[in-house]
Amino acid sequence: MPPVAFSRLPLTAQANLVLLGLIVAAVSALLWPHWRGNPDLSHGYFMPLLFLLLLHESRQRGTARWLPPGLWRGTLMTTLLLGGLVFLVGAGLYATSVGWGHAIVAFTLTTALVLLLGAGLVSLAAAEVRAVPCNWIAFVAIGLWLLCAPIPPGTYSRISLSLQLWISEYVLASLHLLGIAASRTGNIIELANVSVGVEEACSGVRSLISCIFAGLFFSASMVRRPWARGLIILLAPPLALGMNFLRSLLLTLLANRNVDISGAWHDATGFAVLGITAVILGGIALLLENPALRPVAVPAEKSDPTPSLPLQLGLSGTLLAALGLATFFYINTRPVLDTDTPVPDLLAILPARAEGWSVKTSNDLFQFRDTLQTDHLAQRTYLKQTANGFTQVTVYLAYWRPGQTAVSQVASHTPDACWPGAGWELTTIDEPRVLLTVDERRVAPAEMRFFRSGDFPQYVWFWHLFDGRPIAYSDPYSWSELLRIAWRYGFRHDGDQLFVRISSNRPWEELATDPLMSGIFSRLQPLGL
Repeated sequence: MPPVAFSRLPLTAQANLVLLGLIVAAVSALLWPHWRGNPDLSHGYFMPLLFLLLLHESRQRGTARWLPPGLWRGTLMTTLLLGGLVFLVGAGLYATSVGWGHAIVAFTLTTALVLLLGAGLVSLAAAEVRAVPCNWIAFVAIGLWLLCAPIPPGTYSRISLSLQLWISEYVLASLHLLGIAASRTGNIIELANVSVGVEEACSGVRSLISCIFAGLFFSASMVRRPWARGLIILLAPPLALGMNFLRSLLLTLLANRNVDISGAWHDATGFAVLGITAVILGGIALLLENPALRPVAVPAEKSDPTPSLPLQLGLSGTLLAALGLATFFYINTRPVLDTDTPVPDLLAILPARAEGWSVKTSNDLFQFRDTLQTDHLAQRTYLKQTANGFTQVTVYLAYWRPGQTAVSQVASHTPDACWPGAGWELTTIDEPRVLLTVDERRVAPAEMRFFRSGDFPQYVWFWHLFDGRPIAYSDPYSWSELLRIAWRYGFRHDGDQLFVRISSNRPWEELATDPLMSGIFSRLQPLGL
C-alpha cells in the first residue's frame, strides 16, 4: 500500500512533522559550529539536505512497510521517547557545566534527536497513518545524524591515539621493506634527515567517519539487496584506513626526499583520500546494483488515512515536553557576567621580593586567556639554594568573576589534563588528596600530583575554589563526574572562581615553614583558602 499524501495526513501527524522539523533545525544549529570548525565533521554540512532527500526516497522508492496495530508498537515508541527525554536531560545537565558548544553536549543531544526521530518513525509508519514507511532508507536517514556529531573528547582521544600508533607502526614496516632506514618513537618516525609525526589530524578519524557516512548513504540510495548493502558498509572502514595509510606512507616518502610536506601536500592528499574513497564506494555500489530490482516511483495514496490518536497525541505531548525542557535548560545555562564584583590583585598575593629567593614573574600568560576564558592570571617562580640543594617553587593563580565560565571548564584545565601534553609524565601516588599545614595552620585539602620530566621532579598541589569554597573532584573528563558537577554547580552562576597551583621540586615538608609560603597563604585566606 503506497504512502499517503502529506496534505491528507491527520492534523496530529502534520503537527508532529512540524515539531520534529523544529527539533531537527535546532540540533542542526547547535551542530553547525562543529561542522564549520572540525574537519572530521565537514560532511555534516550536507546532512539536513541528505536527511530530507532520504526521507523522500523512502516514500517514493523504498519498501512500503507499515507497522500494524499492537501493544509492541506503543511499547517501542514509548521506549524511544523516554530514551530521547533521558538523553535530552543529560545534554542539558552537561550544558550547565561545560556549555552548549562542548562536544559531549552535541553528541548527547544528537543521540536524543535520533531516539525522538525513531519514535516519530514508529508513529508515522503506523498502518493507519502511512506517512513515512519503516524501511532501510528511513533508518539510514535517522542514523546518519550520529555520524555528524562530534565524538566525546575521551573516546576521540583513545581512537585517535590507537590509529596514530597503528599507522606509524605499519608505515615504519613499509619503509623497512623499501630499504629506507627509519625508527619510531610513539607516533614519531625518525628518518635520516627529518622526523615525521602522525598527528591527530592525520590519524584517519576523518576519513573513517566520512567513509562510513558515505557507505551508509550509498547503501540506502543506490542498492536494494540486503547483502549488497551490508557489503558496502563493511568495506567502508578498511577502505578508509587503507587509503589513509597510503597517504601517510606517501607523505613520509616525500619527506625522506626532502620535500616539505606541510601545507599544500598535506591538505591536497587529505582531500584526495576523501574524494577517492567516496568514488570507490560509489563505484562499488553501482556495480552491485541490479537494474532489474530498481524500484519505480509510487504515487502517494490520495485517500484519507484513519487517525491513530493515541500514538500521535503521545508523540505530540512528548515532543512539546522535549522542546520545553530544551528551552528551560537553555535559559538557565546562559550565565550573566557580574562585572561589579571586584577582581583581586593576583600579583599582590605573590610577593615580588622574598628574602633569600630570586623571583621571576611570568609575562606570557596572556597566550592562554582564550583557552582559560579569563584575563586574570598571575604566576611567579621563586628560586634559591638551600642545604638540601637547589629549590624551585612556582605559584600560579587564575580568577573568574561570577558567571564568567562554568565550573567544569575550569576543572578541565588542571595539571592532570594539561601537563602531560607539555612533556611531563604523571606518576601514580597513594594519596591524591592531602591536608597541608602552613606555619602551624591547616589549610583546605589540596589535590596533589607528582610529575617528572626526565630526572627533574615536580610536586604539584592545587585548589579550585567556587564562591570561596574548595571543590573536590576526580576526573573532569568523566561523563559521571561532569553530571555531578552540573547537578551541584550547574545552575549556580553567583559564585566567583579561583584556581591556585603550587609546584616545586621539593616535597611539602621542606616548604611548609618557609616565610614565603606563610605570606602567600595569609593573602589567600580572605579568598577562601
